[in-house]
Amino acid sequence: MRSEEAKAAGEALLRRLRRLVARAATVKDSDHKQLLALLDDLETTRRGLLKECAEVEGEMRQATVRTTAIGAYLRNSQVHRGKRHS
Repeated sequence: MRSEEAKAAGEALLRRLRRLVARAATVKDSDHKQLLALLDDLETTRRGLLKECAEVEGEMRQATVRTTAIGAYLRNSQVHRGKRHS
């Protein structure tokens, strides 16, 4: 399960993205330096979000494997419980 720090980092990235989008709305087309800085910030934030997404995806895969294993264990235990021993 993801730690509170990891969740907070993801939330911070989303807040940063919202701020960058708001900032992008105010940048003038003629301000090339600010546009370049904004693009760099957006790319950095995008990479951070992609990393967070990959971590969440890995955790979801792991949860699926665990769920499948628990289901198999339960089915197996029910089969053995129903059999008579001679």
